[in-house]
This record gives sequence, C-alpha cells and structure tokens, in this order.
Amino acid sequence: MDEAEMRNKSELSEFLLSDLSVLTDSQFLFVFILLIYLLTLTGNLLIILLINTDAELQTPMFFFLENLSVLDICMSSIPAPHLFYSFLRENSSITFTTCIAQIFFFIFFATAEVCLLALMSYDRYVAICYPLHYISIIDNKVCATLTSCVWIFGFCYSLVHTLCTLRLTFCYVVNIKGFFCELYQLIQISCSDSFINILLVYVLASVVGAIAFLTICISYFHVFSIILNNKFNKGRTKSFSTCTSHLTVIIIFYTTSIFNYFQPKANRSAAGGLVSLTYSMFTPCLNPIIFSLRNNELKRALRRTLRKTTFFFIQIQRTILKNC
Repeated sequence: MDEAEMRNKSELSEFLLSDLSVLTDSQFLFVFILLIYLLTLTGNLLIILLINTDAELQTPMFFFLENLSVLDICMSSIPAPHLFYSFLRENSSITFTTCIAQIFFFIFFATAEVCLLALMSYDRYVAICYPLHYISIIDNKVCATLTSCVWIFGFCYSLVHTLCTLRLTFCYVVNIKGFFCELYQLIQISCSDSFINILLVYVLASVVGAIAFLTICISYFHVFSIILNNKFNKGRTKSFSTCTSHLTVIIIFYTTSIFNYFQPKANRSAAGGLVSLTYSMFTPCLNPIIFSLRNNELKRALRRTLRKTTFFFIQIQRTILKNC
C-alpha cells in the first residue's frame, strides 16, 4: 500500500449520498417525505397509546402489534433526521460515524421486523387452530420472552454485519448511491477485499429470510386448511379478521424488500434509492392504517378514547365557565 493510498484511507471522514441532490433540489419531495414521516409517527404512536390505555386491548396479538408500531417508528426515524438536515443545509454529505450508525440500526430494526411478522403469523395460527388453548399457549410470559428474543436477535444479527463492515477500508472521496447508507452499497465501494462481507450478507439473510418466510407459510397453510374444512366458528372468525391485515402488511413488507435488494446494484438510479426510502419510511406509514381499517377492536378502542377525550375537554370548559 503506497503513501497516497494510506493517506486517502486514513483521512476518510465522510461520504457523499448522490441521491440526496434530488431531495435538496425539490421542495415538493421534501414536504412529501416530511408529511409521510409525521403520519408514521402519529399513526404508530396512536396505536401504542390505545393499546396501553384500553383494557380490552391487553392481549398477545395487540402486544405484538405494539412492538410492530415501535419498530415502524424506529425504521422511519433512521433516514428521516439526516434527510431533513441535509435539505436545510443543502449538503449531501454524511459522516462515516453517522453512516455506520444508519447501517446498524437499519439492519437491527429490519431483522427484528422480519422475525416479528413471522411471530405474529404463529400467533394467528394458534388463535385460529387452537382457540380453546390460545391463552395457555401464548400467555404473557411467552409473549415477553418471544418478543425479547426478536429484539435481541435483531441486535446481534446487526452487530455481526456492522463489525464486519468496520474491518473494511474506503477510498477518500466516495459517492454512495442512495438517500441513506445501506450495507450492500457500502460494501461495494470498499477498497479492500469484501468477499467475507458479501458472503455473510447472502448466507445469513437467506437463512433468516427463509426461516421467517416458512414460518409464515406453514402458519397460514394451517389457517386456510381450517377455512376449507368448514371449521370456522364465531371465535375463529373474530381471530381471522386480523389475518387479512397481517397478510397485507407481510406482502407490502416483502415486496418492497425484494424490489430493494434484487434491483441491479451497478446501474442503480435515484429511482432505486426511492425504493429503499419506500421500504424504510412509506411502509411503516401504511401499517397503522391497514390494521386500523380491518380491526374492529382497535376501532372501538379509538372511539372510546375519543369519547373520553371529548368529555374531558367539555368538563374543563364547564369548569372555566363556572370560574368566570
């Protein structure tokens, strides 16, 4: 390694996100992304609030849904702050530390969400196929244990990839195609041998994705078998009402994931960067809407909360008028 190359690698402190120039040149795109982010925060925070304040929503299914809302907030908050900061300062650079942090948290939350969606499908399988034993199989302790495993696994999985990325070296001024840092994009621009990193990405992602996908397929195979065998009573009908919402979320999540990770990397354009942005910001915005539209319990809880809030403000208004 010559002196110039050593200097280039040692002086590396930031990257340039080439697709950010599209954002900094378009006020409409900036406002649109800001609105999507605010809707994501509002929708998911509302679900978390309802689940924690309504006694009828204290069930395993809503416990998992609450964790999904937390993950959606976290996922959308990975690219958003830097996107808004870059627009305001009209600069598309990102520090090396921020880039690594984005990669770590993106993999962490995305992996946890993959596992949680699989866990939610298993929950629906137990609720529909074994309704009488559901509470004993999926009790509070099991819920807490399984959900903790999801978060811990996502953290460990991300840590492995992040530590392997830190062993790579990069040339001084580097352009990354995208609106935020992604693992595969960073591996591609490395100046050092990245064979181990690429191998880890494909092997680990394939194993985790295959296990999660098989869990979903097997769970819903048994669910639909119950339907086809005409064993659908009132209790099972209530449980199945959430399955359509869950399947819709799964389809959107996996579809955007496939488009994101199987698009040609070498010829990736700004449109490809928008796919990644959709995966990390727009999908979390849709999840609360999908679950709210199809879930009667959630809608009833929202109506009860609105009535309580309205009554509270009426009481305050009456108190103020009396004092006047």
